[in-house]
Amino acid sequence: MTACLPLWAGAQVPATKFGYLSYNAVFKAMPEYEASRQKLSELKAKYDREAQRGEEEFQRKFAEFLQGQKDFPENILLKRQHELQDLLAKSIAFKEEAQKLLSQAEKDLQADMVYLLNEAIRAVGVERGYACILNTDGNTCPFINPAMGDDVTNYVKEKLQLPISTTPEQ
Repeated sequence: MTACLPLWAGAQVPATKFGYLSYNAVFKAMPEYEASRQKLSELKAKYDREAQRGEEEFQRKFAEFLQGQKDFPENILLKRQHELQDLLAKSIAFKEEAQKLLSQAEKDLQADMVYLLNEAIRAVGVERGYACILNTDGNTCPFINPAMGDDVTNYVKEKLQLPISTTPEQ
């Protein structure tokens, strides 16, 4: 085993090249991003209006309940209390479902964009011979030595036919 060590120690290991970029910065630079945000905002406004309508109905019935509770027989009082509880439960369930639907709508609206961006990153990685391309979002890479890695933001933007920045995105 020691006879092989000198041969191995002298061998040149090729330098591993890697790239890095802010995925979010490129994603948000895509023209489809703003269109998806607008569609999502419009959908959210529709859900908000419906939730507001439900809240107004609850407030109206609650005010009626408070005004009449002294005069209601017990069975009507209980019926109205159950109605209010049902309205409140339905309102909460609607808001939760709306949030899930908005989250899914966002994924659906941006699915093609994610695919295009991932394909552009893959193509740049293959063309430029990178072992990997790192996403610097979320402070996942607080330090990258520029002598060892390349900022590929502009290469990816070029693939996507987006305007090229003259200053780094990082």
